[in-house]
Amino acid sequence: MTDALLRIDVSRIRTNLMTLRAHIAPARVMFVVKDDAYGHGVDAVAAAGVQAGISWFGSFDVPTGLRVRAVAPTARVFTWDVATDEQITAALAADLDVGVGDRHVLERVAAVARGRGIRIHLKIDTGLHRNGVRAEEWPDFVARAKTLQDAGDVTVVGIWSHIAEASENDDEEARTVYERAVDIARAAGLSPDVLHLAASAAGYDRSTFRHDLVRFGAFGYGVRSTDGPDIPGIAPAATLFTRVSAVRGDEVTIAYGSLDGLPTTLGGHITVGTPGGPQPLVRVDPATSVVAQWPDAAVGDTVAIFGPGILGESSATTLAEAIGTVGEEILVRVSPLVPREYIDPEARGARR
Repeated sequence: MTDALLRIDVSRIRTNLMTLRAHIAPARVMFVVKDDAYGHGVDAVAAAGVQAGISWFGSFDVPTGLRVRAVAPTARVFTWDVATDEQITAALAADLDVGVGDRHVLERVAAVARGRGIRIHLKIDTGLHRNGVRAEEWPDFVARAKTLQDAGDVTVVGIWSHIAEASENDDEEARTVYERAVDIARAAGLSPDVLHLAASAAGYDRSTFRHDLVRFGAFGYGVRSTDGPDIPGIAPAATLFTRVSAVRGDEVTIAYGSLDGLPTTLGGHITVGTPGGPQPLVRVDPATSVVAQWPDAAVGDTVAIFGPGILGESSATTLAEAIGTVGEEILVRVSPLVPREYIDPEARGARR
């Protein structure tokens, strides 16, 4: 593991976020930092978000939300997984916003927060079936939420959902379901002031999906959509480096393998960046991988497995496309045992 390093350029994250903010204005960016900020490290990434003027973060779970709160004391932090009463209590104490997409969760959150008006965002299922209240159950759900709000247990500040981003027609149908749900909630006496439906791709490309907030995850880290175009002003913030551990014949062994998080199926399908330019990745073994040799290859040479192209390496999304997945998966598979190094060229400093 000492030969591998994930180097994260926090100035690149700031630039990505400022680019996104400008592009979707007047809607705001909710910067999603789930899965330890897609493997980048939530503490440093959240701090970069604050520096970029981000006022909303999406944390998925409460423990991550508490880490964000520590570095972003005045930001709104939205978490949509409250697994236990203890986590609801912690969310309330840390002034987190909580996503609620189930009648039973609504009752439990209200019971724990009794009389303290915890801020909640109600989720309608628009067809993705990733949590959320079905349309036929929505009127009763929002009526119950209004009753609990009148009792002082919850404050409904938002309505949200996910969309499949499967096709324009499917997404338009989902938007229709969503906006009808907002109308029903308002007719029930609720006054949500934060509406958020879209994530990175739909929010970036389609203004009608932006509403008040767009939940940007992948794009904030410079990860483009699978089979999607590069985005002006957006570039990868993370580069995964390792070193050459052996040179034998026409093969070079590098100190990074499947146990470190590199999918074995990438062997024979991608190139990596080397001092000799892009070279084919021949295979992935448990502790090491094999790369085609380049002139003057030597033990100790640096190899970039993915990143913005410093040594001719491909992006995480390009790797993902080779095996039918998404760039985020390539990032989150990097072992937490791999050291993270944070650089900030604008501040001319680095730290681990």
